[in-house]
Amino acid sequence: MSEPIAAVIDTWHEFLRGARPDALDELLDDDVVFHSPIVFTPQRGKAITTLYLTAATQALPGDAPTGDDAGDHPADVAMPGGSFRYTKQVLSGDTAVLEFETTIDGLYVNGVDIIRCNPDGRIVEFRVMIRPLQAVNLVHRQMAAMLESMSSSG
Repeated sequence: MSEPIAAVIDTWHEFLRGARPDALDELLDDDVVFHSPIVFTPQRGKAITTLYLTAATQALPGDAPTGDDAGDHPADVAMPGGSFRYTKQVLSGDTAVLEFETTIDGLYVNGVDIIRCNPDGRIVEFRVMIRPLQAVNLVHRQMAAMLESMSSSG
């Protein structure tokens, strides 16, 4: 019997690869709680979590891989066109911890996504942690710009 989180993470990876652009609606519970590294208070609800995750996938794919980095990671855990990739994955019961790395404007960004699902296979909690401090500041600027762009175009 597989862990409930396994199917959720498979779908999450499909979403990141661009194979399932509408998967967030299926994945996120209506009452999901999103913990951002750049916003102090938890963000509650499907709409705001969708906004943040969509902005992140557009703002943070990272620099295009070059040289030795190109093709150096498994395609099932990487966003196309950028250096973002999951490097480690731990699944247990209803929770996944996915370590990621990317390079943005030449700056190394390392972090984890901690994802928890309910028995129905919907994400009820999504927590992002990023390091080092320079990366947090850069991600804050990137996300602010992407959210501003998304709100002015919608």
